[in-house]
Amino acid sequence: MILPEPVTLASGRTASIEADKWVDGAIELVIDGTPQSHVNLRDPSDLFFEYMRRIGHVIDLFRPTGEPISTLHLGGGAFSLPRYVEATRPGSRQQVVELESALVDLVREAAPLPKRASIRVRHGDARAVLGKLPAGMHGAMDLVVVDIFSGSQTPAHVSSVEFYELVRPLLAPNGLVVVNAADGTGLPFVRGQLATLRALFSEVVAVAEPQVLKGRRFGNVVIIASNAAGGSPVGELDWLPRLLAGGPHPARLLEGQELTELVGATRPVTDATAVDSPAPSPGIFGA
Repeated sequence: MILPEPVTLASGRTASIEADKWVDGAIELVIDGTPQSHVNLRDPSDLFFEYMRRIGHVIDLFRPTGEPISTLHLGGGAFSLPRYVEATRPGSRQQVVELESALVDLVREAAPLPKRASIRVRHGDARAVLGKLPAGMHGAMDLVVVDIFSGSQTPAHVSSVEFYELVRPLLAPNGLVVVNAADGTGLPFVRGQLATLRALFSEVVAVAEPQVLKGRRFGNVVIIASNAAGGSPVGELDWLPRLLAGGPHPARLLEGQELTELVGATRPVTDATAVDSPAPSPGIFGA
């Protein structure tokens, strides 16, 4: 496999495509030493990172199997999730917002998107692009995935109430927002995201490895938010138990009172109080 040369992004970071040493035909997008995305070119339905597999299960379960969906991905990476949606729900209409044009070019050179896929890429800052999306997208998105990182951190300006107020009008009835939030000891960033989403959506749940949810080690928490009909998960989010069954294991899902206890006195994040997510400890992505 001939891979493209690394590129310098507008942020000054270096992005490279590396071959997976263990999975033949798979590649990994690495930015300044931090693995960002993994793609199995032979089987795009094979998601490697734990948090992506959890999001993949959400995609599998929240609509009837194989049914095309309309999806907006905020954060492109190597297009792992758009490829997954196309592989498992062919005919889906997808839009991807990615800040770094050089990154998009690098990924497309190494791993072109399927020609049959309806995947449109919009270049720019996610929050700025949200404010310019056509009116036809409002109320039309079955799924909005928020997976935005600058290096290894989520920027503050895409974590606030004001940001999610731009996301909410895009959702179709009973559509979902799925957020990838990375955090460490005590989960201050995750608790802020939970409080923020609970201020805007009737149903919010979180799923992750138990030690991550306890704030004992750095990791990814997948947050699912919906304005489910009637303000109840019954009938609209009744697939959640199957989400846990799908793994990766071990897994724990927090909702209701348990989620309230985790959030505690944490207030919703606003533009005035927002901070970047914490950086992982050096070496956390080592062998």
